[in-house]
Amino acid sequence: MPEVRRSHPRVVGIIPLMILITGATGFVGRVLVRQLSSIGYPLRALIRPSAKSPRLPKGVPVEVAVVSLADTRGLRAAMRDVETIFHLASAENQGSRGDLLQTDIQGTQNLVDAAADAGVDRIVYLSHLGAARASGYPAFKAKGIAEESIRAGKAPHTIIRSSLVYGPEDHFTNNVSRLVRSSVGIFPVPTGGRVVVQPVWVEDLVTCMIWALQNESTVNQVYEIGGNEFFTLQQVVEIIMDVTRRRRFLVPMSPITLRALTVFLEGVLPGFPISSFFLDYFAVNRTTAVDAMPRYFGLMPARFSYRLDYLKRKRWYERIRNAISERLSTQRSN
Repeated sequence: MPEVRRSHPRVVGIIPLMILITGATGFVGRVLVRQLSSIGYPLRALIRPSAKSPRLPKGVPVEVAVVSLADTRGLRAAMRDVETIFHLASAENQGSRGDLLQTDIQGTQNLVDAAADAGVDRIVYLSHLGAARASGYPAFKAKGIAEESIRAGKAPHTIIRSSLVYGPEDHFTNNVSRLVRSSVGIFPVPTGGRVVVQPVWVEDLVTCMIWALQNESTVNQVYEIGGNEFFTLQQVVEIIMDVTRRRRFLVPMSPITLRALTVFLEGVLPGFPISSFFLDYFAVNRTTAVDAMPRYFGLMPARFSYRLDYLKRKRWYERIRNAISERLSTQRSN
């Protein structure tokens, strides 16, 4: 079994000329950029045009290409000198505002075509456990179609299907925590289900992705990874309530009613933290063998309840102190 360190995977082979990362400003993307940069990889982030400043890790040397996945000419230009692509971009975390067809399906096809024209050596794609064209759930269906496009393309590939990913600034535990805090006395959970998920810590996931990049044996392979524990949504909520010290009475609600309520609130409250896509994650079992990560990547997954300290709210003076420290750090780097 190969040895892989948690923070600094061993480097195998020659450092690529350039790595292009789509979705680099997202939750997983920022961790990937930081880890790759710490090893010394040259990076280029593909950022979709937006009035907002991109949220890349501070103090990390990275080129930026402002290009939409719909811009085929721009994609070809962004792939100059690129040997490897990490494709993380997805519309699923945008909720009702997201366009899975344009971003996940057509965007991936455009990326695959541009990669073939540019002679890219490999595409590493982050997918979901449960991804399949035949799936009845939009996010899983879109990921399944995107996987097919990548496998049918000319560029070699590695596909990593992950369970729900958690860590600071995620769209999973942080959103549940916000809902728990804002709820008054009660919290709805779906009834009748023993559907389970296998949460994976973001640092472990990114370590596996980098290890896959560094090993030729992973070319044209599909890997399914998750944590070493299974949880229902109710158990996830209970663990988060314990960590945040916010107790709520859990009220069973039928999945159909809960979905209808979520769709309604998502439509009337722009900042509502849960989308219908999130409920899809708990609609079917999204699990794999608990020894998948150690077997494929030589890494023991982190325990879910041991990595949730980021959910604990800091006191007001700690938040002020952190804000001042961050601003001073930014000024020094400039």
